[in-house]
Amino acid sequence: MVTYSLKKSYQLKNLQEIDFKDLWGDHGIFTTMWIFGKPPKILFFDNHIKNLIQSLNKFGINKIYLKKDILNIINKNLSKTNNYNHLLRIALNKKIISISLRKRIPPKLDFDLRLVNLKREKPQYKNLKYKKILSYLSKMDNSKSDIALIKNKKVLETGTSNLLFIKDKKIFTPKRDYYEGNTYKFFKKKIKKIFKKDILTKDLNNFDEILLIGSGKGVASVKTIKQIKWKRKSLKQYKLFSKYYMSEIKTCSQYKF
Repeated sequence: MVTYSLKKSYQLKNLQEIDFKDLWGDHGIFTTMWIFGKPPKILFFDNHIKNLIQSLNKFGINKIYLKKDILNIINKNLSKTNNYNHLLRIALNKKIISISLRKRIPPKLDFDLRLVNLKREKPQYKNLKYKKILSYLSKMDNSKSDIALIKNKKVLETGTSNLLFIKDKKIFTPKRDYYEGNTYKFFKKKIKKIFKKDILTKDLNNFDEILLIGSGKGVASVKTIKQIKWKRKSLKQYKLFSKYYMSEIKTCSQYKF
């Protein structure tokens, strides 16, 4: 069960606070950012806000000074004096902005993927149609497990992260039908040769490593997929990706209030 240290909602039209609504299942968009340290830093902050606004526009959620309103709400609810290691979620529909904060739980090396026949609605967007995914995740220990979404026998993404597959030092990612998160985009710039291909469930046992990358997980190495008896054969690329990720954390700028 997720424990929140902050849950607030505001009317979009005037930013008046109302009873909290998580907005799951609504027509809208959300983003989840890692906030850490004292004073706080937010990894990939500018990209998160940029992608959020662009996606909201695609969903017909428009308002003058919307970015300014979102930043005001973030500022109102964050503290310069707290030592953070949390996930900050911002969600919007046409009437409401919701903000929540929960502790970030780092992934363990003893990590298992569970294959689930499921595809997100409009997967190219980080939209709020997540109730089915959450019904799975709420029953799992998210520090050492996640669900891999499967459609037409092809692996797409997990319930929380993008996926990378390594075979003979080559790195692959699914062709389509998933959201390219900010962590994924960061690694695309660092690792020039990431090949897109259909990742078929029948071929999973051919891969040496499987990595999850995302705001919540950072970089996680899958140890097993127990359903198909897949086991990790190496940690080499995991260590390389973790090195790049840690370097970016160290150079992340302080969040400006």
